[in-house]
Formats: sequence, C-alpha cells, structure tokens
Amino acid sequence: MTIEHSKDVAHELAKLLAESYTLYLKTHKYHWNVTGPHFHSLHLLFEQEYTELATAVDEIAERIRALGHKAPGSYAEFSKLSDVKDDDGDPDAETMLANLAADHRKVAERANHAMKLAGEHEDEGSAALANDRITVHEKSAWMLSAHLG
Repeated sequence: MTIEHSKDVAHELAKLLAESYTLYLKTHKYHWNVTGPHFHSLHLLFEQEYTELATAVDEIAERIRALGHKAPGSYAEFSKLSDVKDDDGDPDAETMLANLAADHRKVAERANHAMKLAGEHEDEGSAALANDRITVHEKSAWMLSAHLG
C-alpha cells in the first residue's frame, strides 16, 4: 500500500474512531441518566454497549497508528470528523433507544465505507477491523430497536 493510500484509509478510520467515541460518550450519558419502568435492563444494556465501544475505540486508534498516522483524540477533532452528534438534551428512555439505534446504523455505514476503501487499497487488516465493526453495530442497532417494539 502506498503512503497516499494509507493516508486515505487512516482518514476514513479516523472518522470511524470519532463516530465510535461520540457514540461511546452518548451511550455512557444515557447509562447514567436513563429512568422509567425499564431502568434496570436499559442501564445494564447501555453499560454493555459503552464497554464494548471503549475497547473498539482503542483498536481503531491503534490501527491508525499501525498505518503510520496520528489518531485524533480531542473532542474538537471528533466533532469535526463525526456524523454522530452529541445529545445535550434529556431524552426519555424510548428516545434514547431510538437515538442509539440510529447512531449504530450510521457507524455501521461508516465502517462499511472504511472496509470498502481498505479493500480497494489491499489493506486487509483495516478491512477486517471495519468488517468486525459492521457486525457489532448492526447487531446493536437491532437489539436497541427491538426494545422499541
């Protein structure tokens, strides 16, 4: 893979990192603030989700570094790179579920784009990482949506 190709893949992975980290923060906020009759089950579900995301952001950042590029790591950088947005409101549990499901679908789309780009540049390591993320985010979107009925 050429330097230019690794830069392209690293930039797409940086977007995936930013979206994953933003989703991590949102999920953690919801974990802390969820209320209602399904508090316990949602509190635990959100904890499982943010714990998985915490591991994922580290893996994505390390892959960017393995490609020879710097990984973004500030809120300002993440904000510029991410299509997943913060939630500074106080949504009810149903809205939390809907927001997270939609965000997981966005991140799965980003991972799909990263996988295809990595494949075009014969970067199997990045493609495999992105493929794994697609599976996780699609499953999460399904599980969160299932709570909505």
